[in-house]
Amino acid sequence: MNTPSETRTNRFTSLLRQWWRSAFGAADVGPSAPAGVARKSPSWVPIRSLSPRHKPRIVRHLQALPAQDRYLRFGYAATDEQIDRYVQGLNFVRDEIFGVFNRRLELVAMAHLAYSVDPQWATCAEFGVSVSPHQRGKGLGAKLFGHAVMHARNQGVSLLFIHALSENVAMLKIARHAGAAVQRDGSESEAYLSLPQATLDSQLSGLMQEQMAELDYQLKMQAHQFRQWLATVQEIRQGVRDARDSSRGP
Repeated sequence: MNTPSETRTNRFTSLLRQWWRSAFGAADVGPSAPAGVARKSPSWVPIRSLSPRHKPRIVRHLQALPAQDRYLRFGYAATDEQIDRYVQGLNFVRDEIFGVFNRRLELVAMAHLAYSVDPQWATCAEFGVSVSPHQRGKGLGAKLFGHAVMHARNQGVSLLFIHALSENVAMLKIARHAGAAVQRDGSESEAYLSLPQATLDSQLSGLMQEQMAELDYQLKMQAHQFRQWLATVQEIRQGVRDARDSSRGP
């Protein structure tokens, strides 16, 4: 008979194998991929916690949203200045801000999980999300919502709140699909999702996803730095060639 410690270890190992297979083991060859080249399964999305050093990327992501997307995200047609004030006011200690980066380290989707500042509602949190237009249709909003739900559970949140415009069909669809109760009041809607208590599985899953997302980010960072170095080397070589050619004269 396994001891409690052995049971936790076995469960952790099983979850780790599942995450590893979903992130790196399940590969396929799409129509746009070269023959024999495997690509990562789209079932796993590297969602990374953001910190104050990511503020410039957050600003670029939000300010790149078209007017209608800004309206749906903030409930009003936010200007660049208003977006900048919003980002500068983000509380990375109290709240959780998550993001998805592409291979060029551009922030293409982000979510804000804001915890209540009122002790009376200490177990409540609000969710907001934005996805770059060219990244739509990949389920990033739903992935970020699921990640936020798991993280909120692990932090003791029992009620997740989503305030959205009634015309924000995509967000309300995600909330309804998760089982949230949606109440509509004219042009605005409010969704409430009751969260179960955290379990060992949810805590381990959250920990592993954070670690894997961090690994993914570091790999992208190294690749990005290498591409920058390579571009610099090529620029220097071209400069040497140009200088050599000009010295030869006509």
